[in-house]
Amino acid sequence: MPAKKSKKGPTKGSGGKGRRALEGRKGTLPAEERHWYSDKQRRAAKRPDKPAAGAPAGAGRGGAAPRATPAGGGAEFLVGRNPVVEALRAGVPATRLFLANSLDQDERVTEAARLAGAAGVEIREVPRAELDRRCESNGQPGAVHQGIALHTRPYRYWDPADLLDAARRTEQGTGVPPLFVALDGVTDPHNLGAVARSAAAFGANGLLIPERRAAGVTMAAWKTSAGTLATLPVAQATNLTRTLEAYKSEAVFAVGLDGDGDTRLDQLELATGPLVIVVGSEGRGLSRLVRETCDLIAAIPITGAESLNASVAAGVALYEVTRRRTTEH
Repeated sequence: MPAKKSKKGPTKGSGGKGRRALEGRKGTLPAEERHWYSDKQRRAAKRPDKPAAGAPAGAGRGGAAPRATPAGGGAEFLVGRNPVVEALRAGVPATRLFLANSLDQDERVTEAARLAGAAGVEIREVPRAELDRRCESNGQPGAVHQGIALHTRPYRYWDPADLLDAARRTEQGTGVPPLFVALDGVTDPHNLGAVARSAAAFGANGLLIPERRAAGVTMAAWKTSAGTLATLPVAQATNLTRTLEAYKSEAVFAVGLDGDGDTRLDQLELATGPLVIVVGSEGRGLSRLVRETCDLIAAIPITGAESLNASVAAGVALYEVTRRRTTEH
């Protein structure tokens, strides 16, 4: 009996019976379609991303937006109820606030959602498993996120030349000479944030920091600055010595701070002119090249301590400059 020929052809389908099973679950509604979102939040969800942190500060202090420079303050993924609330209180620029679907009622979660909504930050509800995955992909495997996480924006640094141009335009309108603070190898972001807070308080036009081997604008710096980094421009210099030389060529004096300085800070005649105060690192102070580039080295007269913390020294110097400018004008 001859063998049966096998018929190879299209196989039978399910007739559409498994279609619904293949469709999967529907995603969460977009933010702009949720009835409980405020109008402001819907608009924020619909519009494209706002400019990165640093841009608004420039426009407010001198006009043009800053040119982008190499990012030293990258985006961060902040987790936990207290850290997220503190960051939003400090005005840290963020893109999204993630909340777990089955989140317990908590005043910190409520405040975080309120602050995010007021700042135009997108609020996204996700399963806890997704928050776990996001923590892992952002270098925090096993992090205790407590059902809440905040994704921040990368900081956009100013170009040093743009910072000086903006300060000159401000001078034309106010008559106040430019004032900057340069940090020479300060590696502690808390010191950077504290200096930024003092600089903003005493009317400085911005900060200069090196691109390498120095603290950048990170979450720690944001928190310590108490939100002032949202309005105070920070410029990143590829080479701080060359940047100081460029500023000096534009009639801006560079004064370094050091305990062995040849001029007492309270006798600083240069305080009333265009000035950049240079603060050294926490351990070794001013580097050799930067020290040699400064027009003058000023000392803060102290007793009872060998030296001052970098941020404290910057605050004292800024106060003295402001006092002299106010007294002599």
